Amino acid sequence: MPLTEPGTLGRLRWLSVTYFDLAIIGSGSGNSLITPYWDDKKVAIIDGGTFGGTCLNVGCIPTKMFVYPAQLASAAKEAAALGVDMVVKDVRWQEVRDRVFGRIDAISDGGRRYRDEELDNVTLYPEYAKFIGPKTLVTASGESIEAERIVIAAGSRAHLPDVPGIDLPQVHTSDTVMRIDQLPERVLVVGGGFIAAEFAAVFSGFDCEVTQINRSAPLLKSEDRIVSERFTAAAAAQWNLKLGWTLSRIEEAGSGVRATIAGADGGEAVVDADIVLVATGRLTNADSLDIQAAGLDLEEDGRLAVDEFQRVLAGGIPAEGIWALGDVSSPYQLKHVANHEARVVTHNLEHPDDLRRSDHRFVPSAVFTRPQIASVGLTEEQARQDAEVSGAQIVTVIQEYGTTAYGWAMEDPTGFVKLIADKATGQLLGAHIMGHEASILIQPLIQAMSFGLDAYTMAHGQYWIHSALTEVVENALLALGTDAPST
Repeated sequence: MPLTEPGTLGRLRWLSVTYFDLAIIGSGSGNSLITPYWDDKKVAIIDGGTFGGTCLNVGCIPTKMFVYPAQLASAAKEAAALGVDMVVKDVRWQEVRDRVFGRIDAISDGGRRYRDEELDNVTLYPEYAKFIGPKTLVTASGESIEAERIVIAAGSRAHLPDVPGIDLPQVHTSDTVMRIDQLPERVLVVGGGFIAAEFAAVFSGFDCEVTQINRSAPLLKSEDRIVSERFTAAAAAQWNLKLGWTLSRIEEAGSGVRATIAGADGGEAVVDADIVLVATGRLTNADSLDIQAAGLDLEEDGRLAVDEFQRVLAGGIPAEGIWALGDVSSPYQLKHVANHEARVVTHNLEHPDDLRRSDHRFVPSAVFTRPQIASVGLTEEQARQDAEVSGAQIVTVIQEYGTTAYGWAMEDPTGFVKLIADKATGQLLGAHIMGHEASILIQPLIQAMSFGLDAYTMAHGQYWIHSALTEVVENALLALGTDAPST
């Protein structure tokens, strides 16, 4: 929607301007920038969305609060193989939903009230804003703001393909699907990334009839190849997976919809569903800020361009007093990355003569689907490409969950750990896990990579609890066959 009527921005330059020491665009990770350092200074927070940002309100936190009960429900199906018959009598969707947002909404509202009403030095602008100059912003209601320092933490938004019917009320993104009133019987999921994988698992866990379409194969194509391939097979065994199909149009059909999908061969098919979840990625919100008016640089994909200190670039050099963090500038679109960058920006704002760099060497990620997936570092393909230049000898290993005692206990048929290392140094270059609690199992590997602990020392230099599932990590490290470091 337009910010103002045509021609209004020119007139606004002549109106009064409110000056701040710091203006923060976005109330997600940017909200954490307001430390006691700013108690005697004027701070503005500008956000037209729900206070608290994506992760709190429509992302990481509420989705995991749906993932866990869905896992409990799906466990009933898995227990039969272990000699235990379990039955899920009912999924009380409204109760599940209200538990989630009864907590989430209260946190969001409490954070907003604290910033808006309890801090005398903070002014909250609950509206969107755009740049009209290098250090000047105008809000949607026409208020002009100037600040000595500006932090852009405006986040990202769900992408919607341009197809007929995309605006029907039965069509949802991750922003809205968790608040629906009734558990649907039939769900069409469009997309093959993290969000699509998680919600397909949630709805299928709640015994919905799930159809997932994706234009390419395999799913989760940014993961290591074996992870993508094995997860695609696991997904196909749990819900109706149609690869090589794209969404063409959506039409109402009774209380639900009829979606027409197009195949790679030019054919068409229809999918009847109660709701459609479109999960085709997220777009940076940089394009909503009129960045050009501030003379700031953008990356080819539309993100704000920043240097290693999180300073926004203008003409290739840091713009004085302007910083960015999170999805608006980061290629990772991960909350823990935004939090890390917020800590860096917090320090750099308060210590301009002692700047710190962001550390993006070993950024981990997890997909809370079924089975769970976690990764850090390079894929095997990336490691071998790098080795063509560096000359490193790449070694890899795949260790199945089922080779350990706890894997036997679960009768686990799909879980595995894949490690990639430099044989000469023993340094881990990548770790990829698919299976039960992968996001927990990977943490010691992230730690080893971050602090330079080699695979041999990690495997031999500590006790590994028997018969915990962590033995699958120990066995993978041992199977790499790297040598003890020279002393």
